[in-house]
Amino acid sequence: MTFADDPHTLTGAYVAHALEDEERAQVEEHLARCDVCAQEVRELAETAARLGLAVATAPRRGMRDDVLRRIATVRQDVPRAEPAPRPRRTPLRARSVSRWALAACVAAAAAFGGTALWQHQQAQDARDQARQTEERAREQSQELAAVLGAPDAKSRSGRFADGASGTVVVSAGRDRAAFIAADLPEPPRGKVYQLWFNDDGSMRAAGLIGPGQSTQAMLMDGPVGRATGMGLTVEPAGGSERPTSEPVALMEFPT
Repeated sequence: MTFADDPHTLTGAYVAHALEDEERAQVEEHLARCDVCAQEVRELAETAARLGLAVATAPRRGMRDDVLRRIATVRQDVPRAEPAPRPRRTPLRARSVSRWALAACVAAAAAFGGTALWQHQQAQDARDQARQTEERAREQSQELAAVLGAPDAKSRSGRFADGASGTVVVSAGRDRAAFIAADLPEPPRGKVYQLWFNDDGSMRAAGLIGPGQSTQAMLMDGPVGRATGMGLTVEPAGGSERPTSEPVALMEFPT
């Protein structure tokens, strides 16, 4: 800071958290014995808090750097450390304008800091979500491999009316099933293929087949349970709770 030798000039920067550790310690030591500066710090902090609550739009990029640069180059009026019998005082209007202007800068810097913190949190949340998605995909891949390679795995294959073919693999020991599709045509726009467990005539959702891949293997969602077969339908994007179209394929589980 430019005027670090005089702590009276650092009250605004102190409220804006714009001081180095050494300067901040110097100001805090000074505030403990200077009631005038301590009062000014309280007033600036309260004003900055009120103005900060009124901020409704994101500050422009680089505003925080501009504010901190100006705080470093604009000197404040130095308050009198000791009361005098009849001190010469700055006119009230001029002092109010000066303090409100500095408080506005402090509030703007605080708002920028809040925006930066929010953006950092959003980025962190996105990274966490991506990491969780990757972990789930890895776990499903491992479980798929375990089902396909299980000692008790049994499979059944069939061809569909549209020329595609499929194979279902069931592991009773793991209570899971996998479906392998080949030459599956692209679903209509806004539609997806959805897998179902056939629980004695009642269809239970078992996952969606991602678009853009005519051949793929996927782990069916949920345990096999009492299911005796599986089905494949075309559903609206996002899937359905119950089938809304005639099945593209119906297959019995191997016994």
